[in-house]
Amino acid sequence: MTKLSVNINKIATLRNARGGNVPDLLKVAVDIQRFGGQGITIHPRPDERHIRYQDARDLKAIITTEYNIEGNPQHNFIDLVLECKPDQVTLVPDAIGAITSSAGWDTIKNQEYLTEVIQEFQRNGIRTSIFVDPVLEMIEGAKKTGTDRIELYTEAFAHQYDLGNKNGIDPYVKAAVLANELGLGINAGHDLSLENIQFFKQNIPGLLEVSIGHALISEALYLGLDNVVNMYLNKLK
Repeated sequence: MTKLSVNINKIATLRNARGGNVPDLLKVAVDIQRFGGQGITIHPRPDERHIRYQDARDLKAIITTEYNIEGNPQHNFIDLVLECKPDQVTLVPDAIGAITSSAGWDTIKNQEYLTEVIQEFQRNGIRTSIFVDPVLEMIEGAKKTGTDRIELYTEAFAHQYDLGNKNGIDPYVKAAVLANELGLGINAGHDLSLENIQFFKQNIPGLLEVSIGHALISEALYLGLDNVVNMYLNKLK
């Protein structure tokens, strides 16, 4: 079964909109795990507009499943990850001020940089994953960095699926086949939803984990968080 890691950035966004501690980020993380979620993902950004760096520290104590911290490996982010020592760190090349992630790494151009960062995390017992587009050259470049896993950036697939073009999965299948051949673990995330997750999972060989936040939290507004978490789990079997 593909594991479900729930990104709770949107919970932090809602909390920060009014100040105070409602909704309680830590309680939501505990509840998601109690409902069956197999991991918690956060993506702190330098401006702390949703997840704050202190949240990352506080979450460490209450996550009993898998803890995944995503972000651009700038100095402050690296220091935070080394302090928190999550199970996994996902390296994402998001620009400062970006609304959301919009592209994967150029693993060829940034190979030396990524290799250095990955080695530092691995020395500290943290599994590494690189956010990449489904481009074969980028998968091959990822392998050369020494990363444990890749995370396929799925926005293009989700867009094509919404248009009714199921062939949009093809580049992802080819990327996954190559990653399996190279011995890279495969994660995926971005714009995956209850509408497209089952089709994606059924077509991607060796899919280990999906990280879903915006769609899952939005769907939970209508259907309830417990219900939605288990709907995803059923589709990922």
